[in-house]
Amino acid sequence: MGFHTFDPESADRLEDESRYRYLSREELVGALALGSDRDDTVADLGSGTGFYTDDVAPFAGEVRAIDVQAEMHELYREKGVPQNVELMTADVGDLPFADGELDAAFSTMTFHEFAGDGDSAGAGAEDDAKTGAEDGVGAGADDDAKTGADDGTGAGVGPGAETEVARVLTDGGRFVVADWSANGDGESGPPVTERYDRDDAVELLEKANLEVLRADERPETFFVVAER
Repeated sequence: MGFHTFDPESADRLEDESRYRYLSREELVGALALGSDRDDTVADLGSGTGFYTDDVAPFAGEVRAIDVQAEMHELYREKGVPQNVELMTADVGDLPFADGELDAAFSTMTFHEFAGDGDSAGAGAEDDAKTGAEDGVGAGADDDAKTGADDGTGAGVGPGAETEVARVLTDGGRFVVADWSANGDGESGPPVTERYDRDDAVELLEKANLEVLRADERPETFFVVAER
């Protein structure tokens, strides 16, 4: 499920304002479609040092900052955590929430870390999948992946933690994803072999019974807005 996690020793890069080149506060907050009363409960999935958590917090009632690495929370505490943000160390695949507890959730440049099974058209972590991509057959270099493409399951993208995200969202709750695309040049972010592209993300979210409202492929990233 997914690929690597971000190295806490490089966490200072998470506070670089050049990140707004790929996703602005306005785009993220607008896509979440939070209520005007600002009482929604929102989760940041893979919150890191809270760069985007801080941007969303003024527009929500409560924000749950989820990161699997406790070291990231320690760095966030050193920076200063808004009063309405709760730091929670958890795996996105096993969220500590009841069904329908969240009004919205978002993932900024972390979807590849937890979604799917790591076997996508642009995200072939296995050597065979990489070889297949070089041969022009995407991640379907092995017979199983080819069979998956033939039987309508896309490029072999299996389910991952996105199904757990769907579980904890309330009806009508949005899941906003911005992540590095497998179709990018790799100028920043993880290697392109460790990424999904827009179509992979849409496939995963739809299989998790989420309705995709918007899906954009951009030069280096993709942006998807889905709703439960």
